[in-house]
Amino acid sequence: MTFYKTTITGALLLLLTGCAGGTKTPSNTALACSVGETMTQSTLYFGLNRPVGPEITPTEWQQFVDNDVTPRFREGLSVFNASGQWLGNDGKLARESSKALMLIHASDAESNNNIEKLRSTYRSRFNQDSVMRVDQKVCVAF
Repeated sequence: MTFYKTTITGALLLLLTGCAGGTKTPSNTALACSVGETMTQSTLYFGLNRPVGPEITPTEWQQFVDNDVTPRFREGLSVFNASGQWLGNDGKLARESSKALMLIHASDAESNNNIEKLRSTYRSRFNQDSVMRVDQKVCVAF
């Protein structure tokens, strides 16, 4: 009995350690949709503060959406106002207004490349440290 307890405990610890380590879920994990089809939902979070200078203006944001996002995702997108916060390298809590961009797309290399191009363009253009990306499989019906 002790052998089984030890083995089960060890297996559980191994699984939990794997989760804590940030292991990735395989991108080909099947999602069974009772309605619609399986697609990927990517949400990108764009901070609106610059390290130096004025906040990114509504006009600058809209130009980014019109000139960079829309040509890559013509099928549609959603933008939400958001408020973000994080612990800075200096140990202080930082807060800023943000935009969340939600894209529903095929799980393919072209979509991935387009998303990564958006992230790098925004970081470069507006001198940002990062653009957070969150992906998940979803069931989509129109």
